[in-house]
Amino acid sequence: MRLRIRHVTIYRYARPVRFLDHRLLITPRSGRDVTTISSTVKIDPASELVWSEDAAGNTVALALIADAAPALTILAEHEGLHTADPYPIFRLDPSAFRYPFAYASGDLALFGAGLLDPGAGGDAAAAAWLASFRATAPDDTLMLLNALNEAVGVAIAYRTRDEEGTQPPSQTLALRSGSCRDLAALFLWATRRLGFAARAASGYLFDPGSVADDVGATHAWCEVFLPGAGWVAFDPTQRRMGGAGLVATAVGVTSEAVLPVVGGFLGDAADFAAMEASVSVKASA
Repeated sequence: MRLRIRHVTIYRYARPVRFLDHRLLITPRSGRDVTTISSTVKIDPASELVWSEDAAGNTVALALIADAAPALTILAEHEGLHTADPYPIFRLDPSAFRYPFAYASGDLALFGAGLLDPGAGGDAAAAAWLASFRATAPDDTLMLLNALNEAVGVAIAYRTRDEEGTQPPSQTLALRSGSCRDLAALFLWATRRLGFAARAASGYLFDPGSVADDVGATHAWCEVFLPGAGWVAFDPTQRRMGGAGLVATAVGVTSEAVLPVVGGFLGDAADFAAMEASVSVKASA
């Protein structure tokens, strides 16, 4: 299936301001499920784009914006071939069929501590929630992860959230609600605490059942490394396993590391007026 993606982000200010460099992670990652056919990024005011690849293999565009302006518009347009199976069958190495299992030493060296360490954000309440889940969860590795994905999606009600940043797992569990990045952060923390290598992912979601002219969204989910299958997507918001409908633009240790646009401006906080973002993801012939 061919997908056309159009992503527009507009920052508006009360007066012309000068901009700091902006770091953009808005280019699809090519892989087994996604092949990028074309990709363009345009910025107004005109900017120099310096392209690079970061340590996670993400395509990074650093926007150097010389002119002051009352607005900053970032337009990304992509076309790609999306081949993910909606009902995937993952063939794990026999050693990884049942949980717990040990990763190969070479894999551990590549992961680094960041993808294995649950890090900050868990407390006694979050640990108790995970222990309660584990008490009845199966030992089959894929069934265990699928059950955890479902448990997060059932326990936490999805809601849009305009505030920046990600809620700690304990706060998400206390509120019983959160954005897609909050659900992903809870799943990420839980899988690492169970001993899995896991990473945050962000990008675009294609949902052909949505209303025409609104068939896409920026989205956040997780990927877990399973020997024999590689990096497998788990989306607790959609309660899905596998890459169907997902087009990643970045992967990283935390959700904060994979934000699509990071930058600032020179001026007073009161100069900032508004931010608008729109995404269209459509199937094309």
